[in-house]
Amino acid sequence: MSAATAVAARRPGANAAVLKAEVRLFLREPGSLFGIAVFPPVLLVILGSVPAFREADSGPDGLRLIDAYVPVTVLLPLIVAGLQAMAPVVAGYRERGILRRMSTTPVRPPALLGAQMTIHGVAALFSSLLSLAIGRLAFDVRLPHQAFGYLLALVLSAVVALALGALVAARARTQKVASAIGSVVFFPSMFCAGVWLPVQSMPDALAHVVELTPFGAASQAMSEAAAGGWPWSHLAVLAVWAVLLSGAAARWFRWE
Repeated sequence: MSAATAVAARRPGANAAVLKAEVRLFLREPGSLFGIAVFPPVLLVILGSVPAFREADSGPDGLRLIDAYVPVTVLLPLIVAGLQAMAPVVAGYRERGILRRMSTTPVRPPALLGAQMTIHGVAALFSSLLSLAIGRLAFDVRLPHQAFGYLLALVLSAVVALALGALVAARARTQKVASAIGSVVFFPSMFCAGVWLPVQSMPDALAHVVELTPFGAASQAMSEAAAGGWPWSHLAVLAVWAVLLSGAAARWFRWE
């Protein structure tokens, strides 16, 4: 067996070891775990506990406000995972030379980035599904009528959020810089997702602009799929953003 073949044979097991180690490190960070998996469902419970949010016709298009806010709490963990959690961690690994040292082992740096995206993506999707379950069981929010379209929008949104986080990590030289950039991008992303005002309630001119942003399109796609429609135009916007952000992150990412 050649040296190259031996390295290739060892790499799958080594990659699995990296993923296992990163999972343990992630679980030791209560701040990240809370922000991704706990805060969005808790926010939904708080909003749903307000009587006005449960009143009929209190929201846009004859919906209750709690119905309009479920897509928001589904999107929120994706945004947190990409911008507030993953980006600073990956930038910190580069800053401390961990990625450079990994290049001398059978495991290549992309294995660590893949592990980070897997961990944060799974945690965010778990939180999103938990919000859907809470909305249904606690506040009688209907499950999406177009389930496949909703799931497709959710997956594309996760890809966009993680690609955006990777892009932030690609441009940040240090962990502190990544946290700062992530915070700057985080709040406009939350606004576009409808955290403070559902997209459906925005003035028409503003709503049309927001719908062209990644998380504005995601929010609208989920709302339309939940109502039973196929959100083709919003899914197309999400797909374009996924390609652009992934390409930019791959183009500008540096391991050292």
